[in-house]
Amino acid sequence: MALHRHVRTHGLTHLALAVRDPKRSYEFYHNVLGVECVYDDGAFLQAQTPGSRDVIVFERNPRAAGKQGGIAHFGFRLTRAGDIDLARDAIRSAGGTITDTGEFVPGEPYVFFRDLDGYEVEIWYELPTTVDRARRSGNRTKRKTRNQRVSRT
Repeated sequence: MALHRHVRTHGLTHLALAVRDPKRSYEFYHNVLGVECVYDDGAFLQAQTPGSRDVIVFERNPRAAGKQGGIAHFGFRLTRAGDIDLARDAIRSAGGTITDTGEFVPGEPYVFFRDLDGYEVEIWYELPTTVDRARRSGNRTKRKTRNQRVSRT
């Protein structure tokens, strides 16, 4: 049996979106998540999520903006479950449209919304997983699929 070496990364940290107006999209995500601009050439704006290595790029491409090309949605994981109400308020205040909200299982709240270009985005809290290297007691309930979610819109 061959031994495989894996490429070590910081995880999935970069997402590029086709948008109608990079500055407009940046302002939306700045108002919802606090992203900060680290590069802007007018047609291409790169922003970083504070406290992480996440990078979101807004590329001017009006014809492709908001169209799904194999990715159903993308998400941001909360550090505290109690911040879900703050997330919902920020989404509404920034002009986003909440499409679904509730809990996957008790203690794991979520909100799905559409951004200003129509992309579906998720903000959720997930109890620590084995990948998080957190100590866990007992077995965690299996995460529900989207069709099984408990909705409270």
